[in-house]
Amino acid sequence: MSLLCAETPRTRRPIVMIGAGGIVCDAHLPAYRKAGFEVAAIYDKDLARAKSTAEKFGIANTPASLDEAASTAAPNAVFDIATPASAHLEILEQLPDERGVLLQKPMGEDLAAARSIRDLCRRKKLTAAVNFQLRYAPDVRAARKMIAEGKIGKLHDMEIRVTVFTPWHLWTFLEAISRVEILYHSVHYIDLIRSFLGDPLDIYAKTMRHPKMGKLASTRSNLILNYGDMLRANITANHGHQFGLRHQESYVKWEGTEGAIKTRMGLLMDYPKGVPDEFEYCILEAGKPPEWTALDIEGTWFPDAFIGPMSDLMCFLDGVIDMLPTSVEDAYKTMAVVEAAYESSASGGTPVLYD
Repeated sequence: MSLLCAETPRTRRPIVMIGAGGIVCDAHLPAYRKAGFEVAAIYDKDLARAKSTAEKFGIANTPASLDEAASTAAPNAVFDIATPASAHLEILEQLPDERGVLLQKPMGEDLAAARSIRDLCRRKKLTAAVNFQLRYAPDVRAARKMIAEGKIGKLHDMEIRVTVFTPWHLWTFLEAISRVEILYHSVHYIDLIRSFLGDPLDIYAKTMRHPKMGKLASTRSNLILNYGDMLRANITANHGHQFGLRHQESYVKWEGTEGAIKTRMGLLMDYPKGVPDEFEYCILEAGKPPEWTALDIEGTWFPDAFIGPMSDLMCFLDGVIDMLPTSVEDAYKTMAVVEAAYESSASGGTPVLYD
C-alpha cells in the first residue's frame, strides 16, 4: 500500500534550507530528493558543515550569512528552518515578508514564544507551517484512511506508547533547556492525537527525569488528554529503557467499535538505525474470533513523512488545497496543549487522604 506524500504541488518551488544538522541530513534532504524537490541553497552558522552537506546532496549554493540566504532566494522560494526552537523568532524576523516558511518543531520553547512566532508570521504575512510530520507518516495515513472509511467503526480510544533507549547525546543543545521530553518528543504525539480527535478539554500530565540522564530536564512522561467520558487518549513515553530490544515498544493504537489498528514506529527502537515498521488491523466479524491482519506499507516516518508538510505548504501557496494542515495557527493549539501539560505536571496530583 503506497501512501508516501500528501498532495502533489503544481509548482515545485526551490527550497532554501536553514540549518544543516542531523535531522536535515537524515530526513529533510533525503525526503526532498525522493520527492524531486529542488534545494537551491543551504545555510548554517557552521559554514563548513553547510558545505559538507551541500556536497553530499548536490546543493549548489551555501550562503555565508542568513542575510545572504534570504536576500538571494528566488521570489517563489520556500524557506525550511531546521534549527533549535530558540532561534526561530530571530530567523523569521530576517526573512522577506509574504513568503512560504516551514518551521521545524517545536513552535518555540513555550507558549509565549509560540504566540510571538504566530504574531510575527501574521505581521509579516508569512504563509508558515510547522513540521509536525508524524501526521504524514505512511502508516498513519493508512490508518487515517481506514478510519475515515469507517472500517473500524466509531473511534473511541487512541494510545501511544514508547518504551525505548533514546541517544539524547546526539542533541547536546537539549542539555541547556528546561523542557525536553514533552516539548521535543511527545509534542509529536499530542499533535497526532489532535489531528484525529480534535482539541482536548484539558490534560493530566507528569514528566520526569531519569537518574542516569542527569543533564536533561526530563526524559519520561505520562499524558492523558481529556475528551470526555467515552473517548480515551493516552501517551506514555520512557526513553530510558536500556535493556535491549526484547521489551522495547513503540506504537500507535486506534480502537473503534468495530475494529482496531496498531502500528509500530520502528525508527525509535535502536535509533537512528531503527527496526522495521509494522501495520496490523483487526475487524470484528459476527460469529468469528478476532483476527489480526498485517498490511505492507511503503515508506517510513523518516524520511518519507517529511515530504508531506513541505508538499502541502507548496500546494497551499499554489491554491491546490484551501487549508494548510500544520499551519502556525493550528500548531499554536498543539503548543497550548504542551503548555498545559507542563502546568499539570508542576501542579501535582490530588493528595491522597490516608486518615
